[in-house]
Amino acid sequence: MQKWQPIDQEISKKLGEPFISRDHRPVGGGCINDAYAISDSSQTFFVKLNSVALMPMFVAEAAGLQEIIESTSVRAPTPICWGATENHSYIVMEFLDLGGNSASAKTSPSVILGQQLALMHKKTSDQFGWKMDNTIGSTTQPNTYSKDWLAFYGESRLAYQFDLAAKNGGQASLTDKGHKLLDSFHHFFTRYTPRPSLLHGDLWSGNVAVLTSGQPTIFDPAVYYGDRETDLAMTELFGGFGQGFYDAYNETWPLDPGYTTRKTLYNLYHILNHFNLFGGAYGAQAEHMTSQLLSEV
Repeated sequence: MQKWQPIDQEISKKLGEPFISRDHRPVGGGCINDAYAISDSSQTFFVKLNSVALMPMFVAEAAGLQEIIESTSVRAPTPICWGATENHSYIVMEFLDLGGNSASAKTSPSVILGQQLALMHKKTSDQFGWKMDNTIGSTTQPNTYSKDWLAFYGESRLAYQFDLAAKNGGQASLTDKGHKLLDSFHHFFTRYTPRPSLLHGDLWSGNVAVLTSGQPTIFDPAVYYGDRETDLAMTELFGGFGQGFYDAYNETWPLDPGYTTRKTLYNLYHILNHFNLFGGAYGAQAEHMTSQLLSEV
């Protein structure tokens, strides 16, 4: 109970009324954090815990959720408070009742999500990047502002991950091909100029759910402003979101035909990151994708 007292006190400050948690139920929160549903007799909150050193990760997550909420497009959990105790960093957010119907009818949550994501992407900035660095998984994600998408994506995304891969035991052939790709990937943008759209940044199926009301929701963001195609590409990386989602997105804001090629370029970032987090076969997959892209420039 003692570890919850400072968190309860911070929640009480934000609510303007006493909150003393009595039930602390572990729930699924991914492989990075410990996650709990904590409750008193009348209210429940979702809490993620990690080491004190990782408090900046939760600061950025709270800011990212708030940025999505302020776009008035897709539902996201409201951050309540965040900080650090003697032994943990934490973020407290609204507890969402999940488990709604995800059937693929015209009014299904997947269709609604496709429409709403397109609307979120229509919130734009005058630069690529974001006001702070954040994390992709547990890897630092640099977000230094740039007016130039190719410079931003090359330096703050691909080059950053290729450099990490070299340090983490990646094959020399992956590094060599990575350097060649960084010198030539501008060829994928000769007829396409991205806008700096508000992105979720880590949009795979595990970060999407449906409320019991039937409303779709997204969470665990790695927010920045970038090419909207990067979000769409990641939705296809681990199984896809269903054709209704993609049809609804394209009806709201059609994708450029070159997306079918660039999505490999954008998903390379995430496969490199998976290699840097987990190792194994992701290195060979990243090299295969890099070779494929080089064959098309």
